[in-house]
Amino acid sequence: MLSADRLPRPTRRRTAIGAVGVLTVLTLVSCSSNDSGQATASGSAGTAKSGAKAGGSSAVTVTLKSGGSGDTCEASATTAKAGPVTFTVKNESATGIIEFELLQQQRIVGEKENLAPGLAPVSFTATLGGGKYQLYCPGAAKELTDFTVTGKPAPVASGSTATLLAQGAKGYSGYVTARLNDLLKGSKTLQADIDAGNLKKAKTDYAGTRQFYEKIESDVAGFVKPGFKPTDNAGNLDYLIDMRASNLDQAVGWHGFHAIERDLWHGGAITPSTKKLAAELVTNVTTLEKLAPKLQFKPEDLANGAAGLLEEVQSNKITGEEEAFSHIDLADLSANVEGARQAFAYLQPGLTKIDPALTKTIQQRFSGVDTVMGKLRDAGSLGGYQRWDGATKTANAKKISQSVQALQDPLSHLAQKVATAK
Repeated sequence: MLSADRLPRPTRRRTAIGAVGVLTVLTLVSCSSNDSGQATASGSAGTAKSGAKAGGSSAVTVTLKSGGSGDTCEASATTAKAGPVTFTVKNESATGIIEFELLQQQRIVGEKENLAPGLAPVSFTATLGGGKYQLYCPGAAKELTDFTVTGKPAPVASGSTATLLAQGAKGYSGYVTARLNDLLKGSKTLQADIDAGNLKKAKTDYAGTRQFYEKIESDVAGFVKPGFKPTDNAGNLDYLIDMRASNLDQAVGWHGFHAIERDLWHGGAITPSTKKLAAELVTNVTTLEKLAPKLQFKPEDLANGAAGLLEEVQSNKITGEEEAFSHIDLADLSANVEGARQAFAYLQPGLTKIDPALTKTIQQRFSGVDTVMGKLRDAGSLGGYQRWDGATKTANAKKISQSVQALQDPLSHLAQKVATAK
């Protein structure tokens, strides 16, 4: 058993969770609700054409293709009537686009990930109020497309600043739960392909699944298996799921994603031990998925969590320590930034009332990080970014670090502001 000051993961990653006293069970669907009253739900669009109705919902088809000037992301329609809207995403040939998101004021209203070319179309349904949205395909030649919903707008969040912040924290709980669902689904797919002995597919699964943990790791890193103390790594779920080689507890051994990464890339083969690690990963993620949705976040938890994710970027991702064998650190880094962005976006209605200038600055700094990261996308690499090898790191580490630091500086003021808001 380790003492608290020797924990492989910094204790700062536990404080945001440990401070929460009220537990609630959240029943959520695959896409989270947001604080403007727009609930989303999973569904299937079938083969409905643009403008038609699919099971009572409007239908929009998004097609991903490769092209001479880059991959394209084309929507069958850029308008829809208020109410249920089903988005069906089909990747015909685009190798550089791995996800699709429906955004409103930076918040993810609905999304689909791991969109490999040739797979069957996937769908989600969101109940939308009238207003402006964006279709987002990271890696496309044109990443953002404006999308307009006509009809009655959704109720606008109102009330005191504290009320707006509380609504944002509640909505963010749904975001965390949805990512945990994605993490569990991806882990099961990884296990299935490892059990089948398919090394190539297992590598793709690994890269696609890691992002879900990276987006929310500062929110879920404090959980332990029932019957264990937080200082015992044998029950520390963050250790068992995400521990790196650099901080191993020899008494417990190596488990989780990075032990699997070692086998797939460094060992270059699937062994009986790899299969055992994959099964164990699914068991531990299942336990985490059952425990984590019981949390109710406070606004300052979101602010602290966003700061923690950016600290992860600086301390582990830029150095190349995180993905020592696969070198997909940039995909992890991008997921950390996205998680921080979602925490900020859910707080934004309240933050705008507290300090509109600071809110605008943070938005601009997120855009600055996006610009730097956009230049490092690579359609042919796992995770959609260049391999974080020595040459790439030498050429880009300083630029990434500076852009993230520029974002960290204003973001570091949020926790105090939201904790004292009235």
